[in-house]
Amino acid sequence: LVDADAPLAEAALARFHELFKADPLVVDKWFALQTSANEREGRGLARVKALMQHPDFTLHNPNRARSVVHNFAHNNPAAFHRRDAAGYVFWAEQVLEIDSFNPSLAARLARALDRWPKLDEPYRSAAREALLRVAKAELSGDTREIIDRALAADA
Repeated sequence: LVDADAPLAEAALARFHELFKADPLVVDKWFALQTSANEREGRGLARVKALMQHPDFTLHNPNRARSVVHNFAHNNPAAFHRRDAAGYVFWAEQVLEIDSFNPSLAARLARALDRWPKLDEPYRSAAREALLRVAKAELSGDTREIIDRALAADA
């Protein structure tokens, strides 16, 4: 339903959430299913941002952050790698925020751009710009190592 962008998908997702909202692991999967859904007309990132406003979402819960932010960046390339670079801008914002309270999760999220030199233009330049933005910040050791190694891959 979700991948096909079926008309009944939203109602089915809402009903599923209502039935299983007491089970945290199921809710994590519910979030992940939506963030990895096929890209349709540039709505993937908007879907992720809307899910981050859901009452059951908190960036401070590592499993929720992984199921939404990490899953989007690592498992939804069509939505993450956008010509307008909005996926990379979002990624940079999330890496910086998460690094302030969960460096190991931020480092794992930072790995989404490990292979940026292999991207074609305009993605390659936009990914490099996002990496440089993150590199300018004061980072934890874990995240700094990932970002510096990614940037060095182009040397």
